[in-house]
Amino acid sequence: MDPTEVVIKYLRGQNRPYSSNDIFSNLHEEIRKPSVQKALDYLVQQGRITEKVYGKQKVYVVKQEDTNAKDLEGELQDLDSKLNAVSKKVASVEQVLKGSENQVHELQLAPTTSEAQNEKKVLENRVRALKEKLDIISKNSVKISETDKKQIQNEYESNMKEWCKKKRVCMDIVEAMLEGYHDSKRALLNEIGIETDEDVGVPLIP
Repeated sequence: MDPTEVVIKYLRGQNRPYSSNDIFSNLHEEIRKPSVQKALDYLVQQGRITEKVYGKQKVYVVKQEDTNAKDLEGELQDLDSKLNAVSKKVASVEQVLKGSENQVHELQLAPTTSEAQNEKKVLENRVRALKEKLDIISKNSVKISETDKKQIQNEYESNMKEWCKKKRVCMDIVEAMLEGYHDSKRALLNEIGIETDEDVGVPLIP
C-alpha cells in the first residue's frame, strides 16, 4: 500500500495532532520511519494536512472544517501549554544535574577517604616527632645556632600548613558525604574510621 495513503488514512481516522514518531509507533512499524516522514512532507506540500512546529518538534493533522478547526486549535493550544511546562521542568532538572555533575567532578579531583586518612596519619606522626624534638631542644641547656633553630621552625611551620591543608580537604569530603547521610557528623566519622586531632590528643599548635 502507498505509504502516503496509509498516513492520511490514519490521520483522518484519529482526527488529532501527531508527530512523525507517534505515527510511526502507532502504525506498529507498518511503514519505515523515513517513509512516514516523506509521506508527511508530501501531504503538507499538497495541502492535505497541516504542519505546526512546537520548539524542535513538528505536529501534523488533517485539515479541518471550520467547526472542527476551533476544536483543533484548542487542542493545539493545550499541547503548546503542556510543552512549555515540560520545557521549564526539563530546564530546571538540567540545572540541578549540572550542579551535581560539578560537585562530583570536584570530589573526583580530591583524594579518596582512604588516601586522606593515610596522609593525615603520616603528617600527624611527623608533627608529633617534630614536637617531641622541639620539646627536647627547648629543655636542653645546650644552645643551638640560629640557623638550626630557623630550619627547625620552618620545617615545623611547613608541616603544620600541610597538616591543616590535608585536614581541610578531608573535612570537605566529610561535609559532602553528610549531605546524603542519615545520621550525625560524629556517627559518620565513627563509621568510616576517621579520628580527629582531638580524638588522638594531637591539638594544633599555633
